[in-house]
Amino acid sequence: MVETALGLGMIDGWLLAEGGTHLLGEALVASALPFEWTYIRSIIAVSLYVSLTAVLLSTLISLPIAMLIGFSEFPGKGGIVAAINTGMGFPSVVVGLIVLFAVSNQGPLGQFDLIFTKQAMIISQVILAAPVITGVSLAAVTSVEQGVRDAAYAAGGTKLDVALITIKEARYGILTGVLAGLGRAISEVGSVLIVGGNIARADGTSVTRTLTTAIQLEARQGRFRTALALGAVLLALVLLINGLVLRLGGGRT
Repeated sequence: MVETALGLGMIDGWLLAEGGTHLLGEALVASALPFEWTYIRSIIAVSLYVSLTAVLLSTLISLPIAMLIGFSEFPGKGGIVAAINTGMGFPSVVVGLIVLFAVSNQGPLGQFDLIFTKQAMIISQVILAAPVITGVSLAAVTSVEQGVRDAAYAAGGTKLDVALITIKEARYGILTGVLAGLGRAISEVGSVLIVGGNIARADGTSVTRTLTTAIQLEARQGRFRTALALGAVLLALVLLINGLVLRLGGGRT
């Protein structure tokens, strides 16, 4: 290992140094990163890819479940609804530990080599976002008046037609649920830090480093300029998403 005389520090598994590079195992890591837009852009790209993919998958899972529960009466329905509501506040670090075990070499998904990858981060965010989207969408679906469904059936509509009409009537609530799920996913720290490892390449581009984990790391290392820039980007993204949903909803939530 080649060392410089200017000091070094261990940061989330990476050995960094002021004014030089070091070799840790097989990883070549550059000196402590300055305020660079290439660094920030790569973090934004990883954050958006992971969170948007997770929310898309969560929506595809959550919406059919919300429709099924909302349209059906069966024993244990109350327990399932209670479980969904509980999942909306499930601790993220616990989710991270569960996913880490699942993707580790001893876990059921170990053969896919997912540990410290974007895919593992997506899995953890799906687990966190799905109950939020399901719970809010279920509330929106059940708030649609029964008369709307009865009118659709009376007009000769199939179950699919009734479901589509219900989704149309509940679209503002469903959009709110998707927004809430995206908000939880993109602001997540604990689980993505555990399963993703907060990794960046030697050239400063992110591998599994997201806006939230990067803000934590930069603030801890005293690079407040970069941390503030990343925080501003995160806030801008949240405001942009909220504005888009309000626009799609005609100013309603």
